[in-house]
Amino acid sequence: MDTELMLEMYCRMVRIRRFEEEVERLFLEGEIPGFTHLSIGQEAVAVGSCLALQEDDYITSCHRGHHYAIAKGMELAPMMAELFGKKTGFQSGKGGSMHVSDFDKGMLGGYAIVGGGIPVAAGAALACQMKKLNKIVATFFGDGGINTGAFHEALNVAAIWNLPILFICDNNRWAVSTSIESAVKLKRLSDRVAGYGIPGVTVDGNDVLEVWEAVNKAASRARQGKGPTLIEAQTYRMRGHFIGDPQHAVPREELEQWKKRCPIKRFGAELMRQGILSKEKVELIREEIEKDIQKAIAFARESPFPERDAAFKDVYGVEVLP
Repeated sequence: MDTELMLEMYCRMVRIRRFEEEVERLFLEGEIPGFTHLSIGQEAVAVGSCLALQEDDYITSCHRGHHYAIAKGMELAPMMAELFGKKTGFQSGKGGSMHVSDFDKGMLGGYAIVGGGIPVAAGAALACQMKKLNKIVATFFGDGGINTGAFHEALNVAAIWNLPILFICDNNRWAVSTSIESAVKLKRLSDRVAGYGIPGVTVDGNDVLEVWEAVNKAASRARQGKGPTLIEAQTYRMRGHFIGDPQHAVPREELEQWKKRCPIKRFGAELMRQGILSKEKVELIREEIEKDIQKAIAFARESPFPERDAAFKDVYGVEVLP
């Protein structure tokens, strides 16, 4: 693989990790309001997937969506401002952590409802097909989303219409406090597609190169008009379901084992082995990323809150006739 691409993978994973570490700190210190979910430990799925897509391809995400947004190239400053609830955020401070979007970057939004982004992605894929655009859609969701009706309905229609869409499941083994073993009998979630007549692939979600290869292959297939693929990326979140979650259900030994498989440390060590990275280069990368993140925090702090009447803008209603 191209050295420059591998370095970009490493940089984006570190950028996501440091962004979320700062988000966690700022939330606990009371600067970020609302509800926030972190993806620390799952960076390789987002980065490997998004760098296998074209820049003008589309994605949708779930409530845990910072890593997908950053991996797709969204800017840190307006994203941080959005988390602060500020006017300069991507959604003018109205969306918060779970609803970031940037249509210019092909990010069609995060959806707080479990599985909510999946049918939206299927609709976007249908639009791409009907308009004969050379674009595909990737929809990201967790293992909890794979048991929703929205997943099965969207998967079925995508299969029968050969829609240019990738279904990418971050299987982090825990849907809040429900383990995957107590929710699904399958050992491989990708086997779910056996009844839909499309390919299903399971990959090591902590190996960014393995993720990239699987998504690259599935994207090429979709672009050729051969329809969707389900990719199950087996990974793990190193934090609770939300910031402040005590994680009572998660076995300590399981968490510690997965921490040893940190995708950033793992990939960094491989790049060191190949001579692509050095300790000095890692330090320079981290310093540059740190500057960007601190600038984003300063931007968010200095930005104004929305005016009161902004609560009545961008609101749509339906007139019910008698």
